[in-house]
Amino acid sequence: MKAKIMLIGGGGREDAIARKIIENEGTLISILPFENPSIIRMSEKYFIAGENDADKIISLAKAENPDVVYVSPDSFLDKPIVDALQYSKIRVASPDTKAFQIESSKIFMRQLIKRFGISGNIKYDIFYDEYDVEKFLGSTDKHFAIKPAGLTGGKGVKLTDVHFSSREEAKRYAASVVARDKKVILEERITGEEFSIQAFTDGRSCSFFPVAQDYKRLYDDETGPNTGGMGSITGRDMGLPFIRKDSVEKAKDIVKKVLSSLYSEGTMFRGVIYGQFMQTKSEVKIIEFNGRMADPEGINCMALFDGDIVDTLISLGDTNLHTASIHFKNRASVLKYAVSEGYPDHPVPGTLRINNSHLPEHFKIYYGSVKGTMEEPQMTGSRGVALLAMADSINEASEIVESNLWRIEGKYHMRHGIGSAPSLRKKIQ
Repeated sequence: MKAKIMLIGGGGREDAIARKIIENEGTLISILPFENPSIIRMSEKYFIAGENDADKIISLAKAENPDVVYVSPDSFLDKPIVDALQYSKIRVASPDTKAFQIESSKIFMRQLIKRFGISGNIKYDIFYDEYDVEKFLGSTDKHFAIKPAGLTGGKGVKLTDVHFSSREEAKRYAASVVARDKKVILEERITGEEFSIQAFTDGRSCSFFPVAQDYKRLYDDETGPNTGGMGSITGRDMGLPFIRKDSVEKAKDIVKKVLSSLYSEGTMFRGVIYGQFMQTKSEVKIIEFNGRMADPEGINCMALFDGDIVDTLISLGDTNLHTASIHFKNRASVLKYAVSEGYPDHPVPGTLRINNSHLPEHFKIYYGSVKGTMEEPQMTGSRGVALLAMADSINEASEIVESNLWRIEGKYHMRHGIGSAPSLRKKIQ
């Protein structure tokens, strides 16, 4: 009998996971916040529910009785949905709210790292008063990352020397975060090359994904607002040509120590943990931790995943990761998102026309925040469809994406330079 997997979430990352579930002969039951046409076509059954519909989700899980539930998006993980599923004796391959604090509370994450003496922490200060944070920013000319303490969808973090036209504007933004959230974090501004490390983990052991890099800024010249991620790359041999091997090993060691620290305090993290790091000239710094698969980097890694995702999810739910079959293709990949015009601040949703005929084996189109049909997906104001290619080199994969742009018609914005030869040369230099 095929294993029944209940997948909660409806974006590009979940589309990639759903395809692996079907590829590995799992039966897919989906709970989506909107009618993503790609996920729906693969689902034996699907239901519409949001992160605030916990009672409905639990009832559906009890009625469908899946072999394992995978709760994917941060907005759902921030609610006590996993906790309720576990209380109902339903196998879950995702972190509960206590474990998810590694993402939902930047203060918890920074203090955990400090408490256990884990390397890579950034100097930070927490402010609980609007006047205090404005006074502090006015007393120094140093630059900081201004971060809300909770979830921001990749869009709430702003740099004092990048996102503001004046110091006064930065002060007002920091004060507005305090007024809204009752607190704000200021982190020392550091520079270097960012990279992502993801891993399946049952709380005691972990299995790492290929190293990836996300492109947050809206435009190719690394300007414009932060987004949820305009695209991402992975290289051959699980690494990236501009990230030192010792940096990768240090980052992996940090991930293991974070999991060990959580476990020592009675928190079992199950699912995918995702660390974002920065390689400086001499060390590796921790930008943030997330308690779920990345989007877009997770899509790259799922495209390259050559193991059994059904087996893996069940092993995570059983806290038995060593029994899973986890492998990745030794290829490079490049992903570029087509987003609504005006994204992220003033999106103008439109309809795309997609030609899915005779897709090359090494090229895929994933459906993100869209509804409608496979041929004419309607964007919802966020990231629409992701174009991904796999090849022997990053630059070659980027060119394959560009050569298939004819398959998408409509009004959208895309970063075309992701993974291009000039972009890679600049990073390597």
